[in-house]
Amino acid sequence: MNINLIPSPILVIENLSKTFKSKLMIHVEYSLFRILMGILLSLIIGVPTGIIMGYFSKIDKLLSPIVYLIYPIPKIAFLPIVMLLFGLGEMSKIFMITVIVVFQVIVSLRDAVKGIPENIYYSIYSLGGSWFQILKEIIIPASLINILTSIRVALGTAISVLFFTETFGTEYGIGYFIMDSWTRVNYIDMYSGIIVLSLMGIILFSTIDFLGIIFCRW
Repeated sequence: MNINLIPSPILVIENLSKTFKSKLMIHVEYSLFRILMGILLSLIIGVPTGIIMGYFSKIDKLLSPIVYLIYPIPKIAFLPIVMLLFGLGEMSKIFMITVIVVFQVIVSLRDAVKGIPENIYYSIYSLGGSWFQILKEIIIPASLINILTSIRVALGTAISVLFFTETFGTEYGIGYFIMDSWTRVNYIDMYSGIIVLSLMGIILFSTIDFLGIIFCRW
């Protein structure tokens, strides 16, 4: 075991290439699962909520004070409450990511829908279009880029909070691996985990950019 505080980058890369499948792969799988589930739940909750708030002004007036009350609070402050309610297992970690991303989605999507000019709706209104047609033809195409942008903005914070939550009540996750390596004074493994965490961020951000190219060609 190399106990140098800052080992050679070559040694770290060699260690990463040798131990990724045997040591790191399972931690990456757990962390990615938690992030993706958190994003999925955020979209399931945030997209309809943001659209409804943006399109119906009465609902917006009702829900906006609640959003404005909770949104500015650092979400890490909720961690003790979340752990009391959901325990130390997977649900608490996924819930924390959901809380971070969902408000970004709601606020961004609500503003995007509010920003759609009223006259764009007139053609569908005049043809007797249904709410589903308005949603499909106008609201979703106009708001999709905002959804992707809100996820991109929230993702960095979500990864940071995930790292913190993975140091509690788990044996798997890249955050656990990094902190466990640090406590065992295995700095080569620690730096290998940090590199993998950075690569996870690059992959996630690149995936969002790719989805933007595919679904937002305009």
